[in-house]
Amino acid sequence: MTAEVFLDTNVLLYACSGVAEDAETKQRAGELILGGNFALSAQVLQEFIANALRKPALGIGKFVIDATLEMDSQVPVQPEDLEVVILSTILCRRQQLSHGQVLDDRCVANPFRQGITASTEVRKTFSRKSNHSLDKVGEPVPLS
Repeated sequence: MTAEVFLDTNVLLYACSGVAEDAETKQRAGELILGGNFALSAQVLQEFIANALRKPALGIGKFVIDATLEMDSQVPVQPEDLEVVILSTILCRRQQLSHGQVLDDRCVANPFRQGITASTEVRKTFSRKSNHSLDKVGEPVPLS
């Protein structure tokens, strides 16, 4: 199963945040999640739980964590293993990731940036930078 979008920890945290100042970003994060067709990684889930528990000011309690994990059981989750950690480390050392950057056939997009309203906007950004299609998100990027 492939997904169109890979969500990072901040999307989950904003979607569940109880902080009033996060309302606009919370709405955007909720739209991404409700739009479906996304994937996560085990690391994203671990970071979400750790931050939710460590930062009580976010207002994310155990019930919300459990509900998020239940929802996430319905989407593809990239498992974490030594190979993924090594590849991620290599990628981070080789690339300074930024909005609009294309890596192989993947496009990096900040969903909270002005003008990015849906995955179609990500596709537009991607198509301007590459001749590839955005069909397989969630597979590891080759780093040979």
